[in-house]
Amino acid sequence: MKKKAGLFKSIDWITVFIYLVLLGMGWMSVCGATYDFDQAGNFLDFSTRSGMQIIWIASSLLLGGIILSTDDRLFESLSYLIYLGFLVVLAATPYMAHDIKGSLSWIKVGSFSVQPAEFAKFGTALCIAKVIESYGFHRLTHWRDYIICLLIFLPMGLIVLQRETGSALVYLSFFLMLYREGLPGCLLFAGLSAIAYFVVGARFAEIPLWELAPVNLGRFLVFLMIQIFTVGMLWVYIKPRKVAWRVFLYSIGLTLLALMVSRYVIPFDITWIQLAICVCSIFYLLYLALHERLLAYFYIALFTFGSLTIHFSADYVMNNVLQNHQRERIQVLLGLTDDPKNKGYNVNQAKIAIGSGGLKGKGFLNGTQTKLKYVPEQDTDFIFCTVGEEEGFIGCSIVLSLFLFLILRLIHLAERQPYAFGRVYGYCVMSVFLFHVFINVGMVLGLTPVIGIPLPFFSYGGSSLWGFTILLFIFLRIDAARGKAQS
Repeated sequence: MKKKAGLFKSIDWITVFIYLVLLGMGWMSVCGATYDFDQAGNFLDFSTRSGMQIIWIASSLLLGGIILSTDDRLFESLSYLIYLGFLVVLAATPYMAHDIKGSLSWIKVGSFSVQPAEFAKFGTALCIAKVIESYGFHRLTHWRDYIICLLIFLPMGLIVLQRETGSALVYLSFFLMLYREGLPGCLLFAGLSAIAYFVVGARFAEIPLWELAPVNLGRFLVFLMIQIFTVGMLWVYIKPRKVAWRVFLYSIGLTLLALMVSRYVIPFDITWIQLAICVCSIFYLLYLALHERLLAYFYIALFTFGSLTIHFSADYVMNNVLQNHQRERIQVLLGLTDDPKNKGYNVNQAKIAIGSGGLKGKGFLNGTQTKLKYVPEQDTDFIFCTVGEEEGFIGCSIVLSLFLFLILRLIHLAERQPYAFGRVYGYCVMSVFLFHVFINVGMVLGLTPVIGIPLPFFSYGGSSLWGFTILLFIFLRIDAARGKAQS
């Protein structure tokens, strides 16, 4: 009895309270999104989605209670086995799943469908935490340390084979945890740079630098970004800064000279000059790396080479790797095509629904856009538009504030863990929630591509709700045992 009383007191009830409030608001949003005038008031009817969501919520609460009553050491001891088990399930899913809107990620279990990718998140998080604690990764400083990245990319690759790109991209959120554990900031910068190259290159690909000039504005800007980023990394990581000044003067100076000649003397594509400058910079930095025996030059040269590779492969990825609907969604997001009645329809209707809510909203069950089913997937991927229409700006602010409090609370809990296992797992949980909220709300507002991931505790469905509950409550159970570890 004393053990149970001690466990009850050590559970972080603030996080549990936020979880319960989000569940309640999520159920109300599902009711609003699925409300049918012909079935007024039948929210508890299990043949409706609002009634079924009650079952998912009740089973999630039961699942959370079971996890809290489990020995915390069980999760760490079985972490490898859980991870390997999910890899097997993910590999078998495409052969067992039914094709649902082009996706092979749902397995039929009786009268229900289960998406293994939602549950594999906590298995991956447990395995990463176990590996980092077992091998004593205090800082990610050696190449062998990055073997843990394979733990992330393996489930990602298996999920991509299920044609479920959105769920696969969620696993990239674990790199936020790696940053806390010592991942160099330059690697995150390289990832953000790759996104910037892709967006700028695609957005301005069809625009000339000036009228009648054979210069692609998108390619010109990307090459200019690569040159500036290379100089910036030299400025930050190499002392003294004479090499940075030298590369800056030559690269930017030659680019401006070529720009003036092309504009006023002989029109030609100056991007070939920029490419030659970047290649020369790579060889110059490799020479300095060998001559001065300084690896920083080699890494910056590798960054420049990688930037060029990413830029030239962007067109191939856009036209040959991405599926048609994914490519069209990105084009709509970047403003390359205006398609409000087809691929841009979802986002356009979601914006109308959110905007129509105004400051205070139209009230519970009074939304017109959602009641008349103008917004596709309004009870799953686009459920946030229901919040905006019925609860208005104030309701959206409350929901986002609750998610912010949850994320900040998870960071606080992670930092107070006595061992690396709990800290790493906590940051994995925080990263997954942050990614889901940011991308889901962003795609409803038209700020991020539509990749089809649920809003935690709001989107209808059992797999996502169970997955988020397991992910969160395992961490709460690990946190509840911290006093035992300290004593």
